[in-house]
Amino acid sequence: MTHAYERLTPDLVLDAVEACGYLSDARVLTLNSYENRVYQVGIEGAEPLIAKFYRPARWRDAQILEEHVFTQALADLEVSVVPPLANAQGETLHSFSDYRFSLYPRQGGHAPNLDDFDQLLTLGRVIGRIHALGQTRPFAERPSVDIQSYARDSYDFLLNNAFIPDNLRESYRTLGADLIARLERVFEQVEYTPIRLHGDCHPGNILWRHDAPHFVDFDDARNGPAVQDLWMLLSGEREQQTAQLSEIMEGYQEFCDFNFAELNLIEALRSLRIMHYSAWLARRWDDPAFPHSFPWFNTERYWGEHILELREQLAALDEPPLALF
Repeated sequence: MTHAYERLTPDLVLDAVEACGYLSDARVLTLNSYENRVYQVGIEGAEPLIAKFYRPARWRDAQILEEHVFTQALADLEVSVVPPLANAQGETLHSFSDYRFSLYPRQGGHAPNLDDFDQLLTLGRVIGRIHALGQTRPFAERPSVDIQSYARDSYDFLLNNAFIPDNLRESYRTLGADLIARLERVFEQVEYTPIRLHGDCHPGNILWRHDAPHFVDFDDARNGPAVQDLWMLLSGEREQQTAQLSEIMEGYQEFCDFNFAELNLIEALRSLRIMHYSAWLARRWDDPAFPHSFPWFNTERYWGEHILELREQLAALDEPPLALF
């Protein structure tokens, strides 16, 4: 069976970019992306462009455009994000040979240093500005960070398909059910107002350059609790995470109020991400890039470690939440 990306050759990428009015220098560099396909394309007499080809059937056009509108609104407020380029007609989503794609300016940089408290303070300020706009209204087209899509759907998909080894299926079934029930209780106990989020705010989606962070790849932008964009910046032991969170929050609150009840959701959100990640790999296993790039997935060792990780998360949900200094 031919995968949807099989036809996406370097020549097709160049033709798509040139159909938007650019003259390429025929240089195409594949960048590290799996959900979509992303390329750096050389342009005659100008800086290279980044061409992002969306995974077919993942998002509707309206959902993609809603993300584009959000990032452009942030850029208009001089928040350091990288929105897609618009053509003379104001269009940011293009189509070529049945592929949908967008073009972006190239943004250099490196991941932030999460041990540098000055950088954490700056990150908090920028995320606070993103959320100040995000809380003005929710996304109308894009989904939410929720138990159904991240946990229940993932759990059902994995149990209904032949990925988990037979000798581990019952452990996954019972543990997953217990974890989902616990997650439901956690979310029921925390009242929050969903806002527009980056959605996948880990250090790899932040490029640090010229003493400033540039937030990229809003492809997973969703509605959800504000803390979803904060917890992935925390690492290390509890004391270290508390110090990091305190610094981030100091900067964040300069621009946006924060509902501290959401700190009770950190381990629940981590659990959702863990369950969703395994199902994401399974759902994409027919894409040749995935077995090549994730050879450790779908092995008995992987599933044994995954079940252990879920068990640890079930215990973590009973721990007191992080608090500020």
